[in-house]
Amino acid sequence: MTENQETNATHASLALQGQYLTFTLGSEIFGLPILSVQEIIGIMPVTRVPRTPDYVRGVINLRGKVIPVIDLRVKFGFDAKEDTARTCIIVVQVKHDGQTITMGIIVDEVSEVLEIAASQIEPPPAFGESVSVDFVMGMGKVGQRVVMLLDIGRVLTAAELSATAQYAKDAGA
Repeated sequence: MTENQETNATHASLALQGQYLTFTLGSEIFGLPILSVQEIIGIMPVTRVPRTPDYVRGVINLRGKVIPVIDLRVKFGFDAKEDTARTCIIVVQVKHDGQTITMGIIVDEVSEVLEIAASQIEPPPAFGESVSVDFVMGMGKVGQRVVMLLDIGRVLTAAELSATAQYAKDAGA
């Protein structure tokens, strides 16, 4: 790594340090910046919206507001799994085209809020051009665990975010 690349990696790590809500999908641990999390709710009935992608579980009515719900397990290509008592919906705020989209993401289990220092964060590994992991901001090293730090605004593409917001509008109409 050149000195310039090392300096850029250090600046990126400093920008990423902070508090993360951690959750699991299978045996993997992920983290979301705490400031993107609105709330955590237990799993609840989700109304399926016809002709939506598999990863869109549907919509829920959250205190009078219809919000789309994404099954992160399906979006990330994990094997399907029945919901359990530990399955949660993390309600997040995503910025897209100058507006804020509220959506839920279904995860296997919410773990804890971790404070991750810049010295514990490394850039995500490169898997080559054919594999896009631009939604992974960094890799947090916490003890013996590796926490994948997600940019929730990049988990869905711009087109997927627009479509997801439209599903909620159509279902609420």
